[in-house]
Amino acid sequence: MARILVAMSGGVDSSLTAALLKEAGHDVTGVTMHLWEGDDERLLESQCCSLEMTSGARRVCAQLGIPYYVWNYQREFRRHVIDYFINEYVAGATPNPCLACNRDLKFRYLLERAQALGFDYLATGHYVRTEWRAAGSDWQPVTPATLAAQLAARDIAFRMRRSVELRKDQSYVLYMLQQDELARVIFPLGGFSKAEVRAMAAERKLATAHKPESMDICFIPDNDYHRFMREQRPEALRPGPIVDRRGRVLGQHQGLPLYTVGQRKGLGIAAAAPLYVLELDPVRNLLIVGTRDELERATLLAEGCSFVSGGWPTNAFRCQAQIRAHAQAAPATAEPLEPGRLLLRFDTPQRAVTPGQAIVLYDDDVVLGGGRITVEQPAMVAA
Repeated sequence: MARILVAMSGGVDSSLTAALLKEAGHDVTGVTMHLWEGDDERLLESQCCSLEMTSGARRVCAQLGIPYYVWNYQREFRRHVIDYFINEYVAGATPNPCLACNRDLKFRYLLERAQALGFDYLATGHYVRTEWRAAGSDWQPVTPATLAAQLAARDIAFRMRRSVELRKDQSYVLYMLQQDELARVIFPLGGFSKAEVRAMAAERKLATAHKPESMDICFIPDNDYHRFMREQRPEALRPGPIVDRRGRVLGQHQGLPLYTVGQRKGLGIAAAAPLYVLELDPVRNLLIVGTRDELERATLLAEGCSFVSGGWPTNAFRCQAQIRAHAQAAPATAEPLEPGRLLLRFDTPQRAVTPGQAIVLYDDDVVLGGGRITVEQPAMVAA
């Protein structure tokens, strides 16, 4: 039997996670991370930042007969997720707040606290699979039934794979997990489809079995990040020129944080052919636009890179590379530069490669690692 802390969002996924671990005979405790608070009525609709979230998690823990706690991480959430989100937009990048929340809160602060309190594992409802093997043996899945053997084993390695239902796969936002973290986490749902999870939760009559999916940006429940940026950092929304690659002024933008690479709508300019955002230049306060063909890239740079194995490659290698959360992974060659930086060369140019997003590398369905996209932009030709 293992002592397991389950991060509970008040949704069906984390609820079933707790139930499966309890049924396997483990000592399970539920915890909700209290992240965001305010008097904005829009927060009442959020599935991640509302009283309804803690209410659902509390009801499920009562059903299962396990302890339940709410821990306050508002200060950490503000610094590592909300401020990061705002600062990335101000710097001309496009952030992924779910990635930051996983990296800095769930699998840093929460995991460290779980370990300090004597828990053997932290469990979440993410749709991803992990596997382990002892030296000289084959890979086997990490499941509620294998935890005792893992705790007793020595000299073991871990790897991460996509979930069986690719539509729900969340490995893109977990690429930063390495051996130390994977030795202390469990994801029981990666081997199930969402439909199976809902059916299993309904079979167990869990209070959250039919709860709707949570939204992507929990602290912007109305999904209007333009409104959020105007409220949080109005001084960053400085109007400036919209130009093409030759430097010709085509119009005026309303503030660079309101735009992202690949955007077509909302530019407010007329042209013979559709124009898209190619680049945001915060130094000169320029929004650079161009044609669909100009939006394609065959290479990108990535920084802050890490690998699940914990090592660093010495030679170029083939992989499939995914440039955003809901994109298809594409064949590419990864060339290691200095530690932490990679150059990616795609077999086929990719559309709207966006600074600030993650690039995640796969070998078939095995997660190799990833990093933050940063691209070298073509020089703008003078008119």
